[in-house]
Amino acid sequence: MAAPAEARARPADEPCALSEAEFSEFQRMIFAVAGIHMAASKRTMVAGRLAKRLRALQLRSYSEYWQCLRRDPLEKQTAVDLLTTNETYFFREARHFDFLRDTILPAHSRPQPFRVWSAACSSGEEPYTAAMVIAEVLGKTGWEILASDISTQVLAQARAGRYPLARAEKISVELLKRYCLRGIGAAEGTFMMDPSIRSRVDFRQINLNIKLPEVGMFDVIFLRNVMIYFNTETKQQIVARLAARLRPGGYLIIGHSETLNGFQNGLKAIMPSVYRASS
Repeated sequence: MAAPAEARARPADEPCALSEAEFSEFQRMIFAVAGIHMAASKRTMVAGRLAKRLRALQLRSYSEYWQCLRRDPLEKQTAVDLLTTNETYFFREARHFDFLRDTILPAHSRPQPFRVWSAACSSGEEPYTAAMVIAEVLGKTGWEILASDISTQVLAQARAGRYPLARAEKISVELLKRYCLRGIGAAEGTFMMDPSIRSRVDFRQINLNIKLPEVGMFDVIFLRNVMIYFNTETKQQIVARLAARLRPGGYLIIGHSETLNGFQNGLKAIMPSVYRASS
């Protein structure tokens, strides 16, 4: 007769379940490093994302993995990469890029280059989308983009600039022809951003939860769909840091489901999810 399900041995490569106490340790770690609050509902997600590392390192419990993180900074960065990777795609929340093309860029008249910061760029779709839009309006010169993320893993993907063809769904045929290269041979089924676009985006690892490095001033900063992971105090601190990097009249653009109510730091809402610094 078969043994009860709960008594059956786990496969050799399957780790123990993530206990509440173990989950609390990872919650504290990701908050300390990135300011991200992992709600209790994220426990299954955390277990799933970290399980592959337990198997790779032949560990049987999340407590063992936690001890590994305390000893090994590189493995800690790997865990941060796994827990902070978020979904993104080209022309996500397209109205923001319409506003960039139709309102912000035509009004640009400063002698210095037009500068954009994609402050949580993930795998690069956001800054590359902005680059295509800017190139269409300003041409090949007079602008630059900084793109940053806390995850080294997604930054490596972003620098490569190669994506599955399915990701091109929201890119117009005209922009695909001008700024994207279709993969052939071993790269069949993918496309790559043209070097003329990739070279205009500077990808850097930046942690928004601590004092910012010297990055200069910007005409537009995108901070979209990441503040939902921060508590109120962390949101206030991050918005203050970024608002201080806006040029007079510059724009901070957040996700459509987000708001700066209560901590606008002198920024004025000009439409939902778009805020402007005083001129």
